Amino acid sequence: MNRRMLLLVLAGAAAVFAADPLPSAESVLDRYVQVTGGKQAYEKRKTEIAHGTLEYASIGIKGSITRYAAEPDKYYAALDIEGLGKVEMGINGQVAWENSALLGPRVKTGLERAGAIREGSMNSTLNWRKLYPKVENAGIETIDGEECYKVVMTPGEGQPLIGYYQKKSGLQVKVTTVSSTQMGDIPVELIASDYKDFGGILEPAKVIQKAGPQEFTMTLESVEVNPVIPPERFALPADVRKLVDKAEAK
Repeated sequence: MNRRMLLLVLAGAAAVFAADPLPSAESVLDRYVQVTGGKQAYEKRKTEIAHGTLEYASIGIKGSITRYAAEPDKYYAALDIEGLGKVEMGINGQVAWENSALLGPRVKTGLERAGAIREGSMNSTLNWRKLYPKVENAGIETIDGEECYKVVMTPGEGQPLIGYYQKKSGLQVKVTTVSSTQMGDIPVELIASDYKDFGGILEPAKVIQKAGPQEFTMTLESVEVNPVIPPERFALPADVRKLVDKAEAK
């Protein structure tokens, strides 16, 4: 191919790509809000109680999970896992905590605390601008045969969250990040599928999560929208309160 022909081909290719520019990360995230219910649907949701199941298929362990949330920053979840007992976690204002039958109570600090507060924020899908001050569309990747926009969301503290949103549907089908835990940084991957309408908002009924060598499936079964949740549901457990008081006394 001579140089003149090459320049002509390159010019044609440039014209094709210019006709289909990469959308901004902001527009991709706003579209996700829209296709899952819209701003008004999210704003109407002030409290919720979600019920689901948890399964570690490789080791044959199952459990149930109940999650409570209230605007703006109240969160509590209880997991009952066969053979391992109960695991509780929550956010009350700026305190993020966890309590389990095996490891006892602890208060999360540093990047782990920051990550827990983001994850537990009510209506985080709508309020992504508050949680991730920097977002970028990093290109297109194919997930299960569907082209997806790869959006990198960077919080004020902690590792970026990378979301994959289908070009056709606008739905988020995959998330990857590095989670800060008491055992160190762990790569995390979530695969979302089977979107269903739960009280006016589309949510994935099935999420497969891979955290390091562990893999489990979460299934969302029902969501109660705007129930009355007693304030004490979000109160710090006595054992956790002791840890907080001890830290504040130092």
